[in-house]
Amino acid sequence: MFKKIILSLLLPWLCLAQILAQPSPVHFSVQQKQVSPSEVHVIFSARIDDGWHVYSADIPDGGPTPASFTDEGSVGAAPLGKLIPSGKVITEDDKVFGMKVSFFEKQVTFTQKYKVTAPQYHIKGYLEYGACNDRLCAPPTSVDFDFTGNGPSEKITEEKAETEKVVRADADASNVDNAVPGPLPLTATDSIVLPVAPDSLAVAEGADSLTANTYGWWDTSVDELKAKQDDDVTDHSWIYIFIMGFIGGLLALFTPCVWPIIPMTVSFFLKRSKDNRSQGIRDAFTYGAAIVVIYLLLGVVVTALFGAQTLNSLATNAVFNIFFFVLLVVFALSFFGWFELRLPSSWANKVDSKASSTTGFISIFLMAFTLALVSFSCTAPIVGLLLVEASTSGQWMGPALGMLGFALALALPFTLFALFPAWLKQTPKSGAWMNIIKVSLGFIELAFALKFFSVADLAYGWHLLDREVFLSLWIVIFAMLGMYLVGIYKFQSDMTDGEPKKAMPVLCIMLGMCALAFSVYMIPGLWGAPCKAVSAFAPPMYTQDFNLYDKEVKAQFTDYEQGMTYAAQHHKPVLLDFTGYGCVNCRKMEAAVWTDHQVQQMLTDDYVLISLFVDDKTALPQQSTVLLHDGSKKTLRTVGDKWSFLQQTKFGQLTQPFYVAVDNMGHPITGSYSYDEDTDAFISFLKKGISQYKQYKSQ
Repeated sequence: MFKKIILSLLLPWLCLAQILAQPSPVHFSVQQKQVSPSEVHVIFSARIDDGWHVYSADIPDGGPTPASFTDEGSVGAAPLGKLIPSGKVITEDDKVFGMKVSFFEKQVTFTQKYKVTAPQYHIKGYLEYGACNDRLCAPPTSVDFDFTGNGPSEKITEEKAETEKVVRADADASNVDNAVPGPLPLTATDSIVLPVAPDSLAVAEGADSLTANTYGWWDTSVDELKAKQDDDVTDHSWIYIFIMGFIGGLLALFTPCVWPIIPMTVSFFLKRSKDNRSQGIRDAFTYGAAIVVIYLLLGVVVTALFGAQTLNSLATNAVFNIFFFVLLVVFALSFFGWFELRLPSSWANKVDSKASSTTGFISIFLMAFTLALVSFSCTAPIVGLLLVEASTSGQWMGPALGMLGFALALALPFTLFALFPAWLKQTPKSGAWMNIIKVSLGFIELAFALKFFSVADLAYGWHLLDREVFLSLWIVIFAMLGMYLVGIYKFQSDMTDGEPKKAMPVLCIMLGMCALAFSVYMIPGLWGAPCKAVSAFAPPMYTQDFNLYDKEVKAQFTDYEQGMTYAAQHHKPVLLDFTGYGCVNCRKMEAAVWTDHQVQQMLTDDYVLISLFVDDKTALPQQSTVLLHDGSKKTLRTVGDKWSFLQQTKFGQLTQPFYVAVDNMGHPITGSYSYDEDTDAFISFLKKGISQYKQYKSQ
């Protein structure tokens, strides 16, 4: 729970999944170019959105989805050679697949040559490609073409016909070489189960190959899923952001810049209105309200400046994460006492003098603003951390909610002590304990800074902060925090005339022991232990070079109807896992989250896990062409096409990994879950599905 309160930035990554109405991240156009009477080129030109990449055609077997070309019975022409990519190719080592992979960003062109062997030709086929970004992968997508034209005027000789036959055989062999391995082929009894003319699609061709919609399993559930998603994610993450801000405000209270001001300010209001105590209480309440308004405005300004879309993308933006890393390191060094962050003193003096020369609400508001300026050196690192966390949470109101919680906690003592002035005499006096809190917060800021550097490190593939390096640094940071709290060493700010101050309080020693124990807890992670308490912070498990922990969860079914039938017979909920053989982020989830013991137990014992591979190249018994909601046609040629169509039609999604729990009628019982390596969040997602299924059975 503490981890969720401190870090709410990972849950909202569920919102990053691309819904059906959104445009594709890759925009293809296709044309033919006849370079001679006997040769024609089919040219596929793509413009790729920022952050996405398209894999090349030379990906080895067992890797991500490569670009591949398929000819569909052309007449008067035959493919000549292999698919030719053109563009700025990027080649990197992919640790997930254990191979070098090549891909293109921004733009790419693929060219397929055809040898024309007749006076008139008809060429038909499609290009299939895979596209991913740092967090999501689109299912394998096809670009169809159908062209005709004129070839050589002379008739085909027997020699040319034989040449065409050989060329076509070579092209077929090339396509087989590029195929991605998948599960066992469908049997003759398998069939494509599609909904009967829902609003989102209509069958255009091949309707005779479609069977009835068994139990409504293929019925669209877009609205149901959206309703569940709102309940499961948005409301909860807003609560976490608010609580996180409130805790930050409580911590700021006990810093040297704020705590000594509280009794002075409350006493001032009470003395100024000693003949009218109710007026003094009103002034104190007004002062507290002014603090709330000031910090709330700060959060609103951040939201207004960046906008909802920018805030939603900050969580994965490498440049912003590097900036946040540097910012938090600077704040940590400030708390350690290396230097002090200060605003120009003239600012506070001018505001203070203005407050003295005015009366009423304006005077009180200016006094609250003076507090914000004077306490900047202590509150800025806490406010900065909160704004960074809230901004990268994906919630467009995150900064405002975080600052609301922070301001309420900061304003609370001013109003409470005004109501109960006798409490002031019982409050602890200012002293060394405030510096201890300040230094401890410096360690925490430094630990959080590494999380943001980790995001940038993964995005750029630097491999500077792999999992064992990250854990080593956290072990050292929290061990040093523990040794500081138990009094083993001191900072310069803890010294008085060169001599250390008195021994650490008992509470500090107890907290120091907890920090040391936490360091010991993380040590097995260096050899691959899950350490789920830090799974939301640490890099994914696949970045670890030395890993003795090797457990794998395998799906019970890779066929939707078979899995749903089994689940209904055994009265279990279903977890649909839309995945892909070439989906990098799917492998990351399986390596970092599914290896957790509790996750393994629930996926194996409590759910029927159905993994549907959207890039499965197994041919369907019969092709079918369907008409999508936007009027475009989609030909279902492979098992992967079938599962991609299911995800697109039923849930309005097109990205992997994508998880959703459904009941035995195929209705969602939770919101969806996408790429998010927070193990605790995934456990909560699974538990909620189990709980909702029990209610479903009782009804």
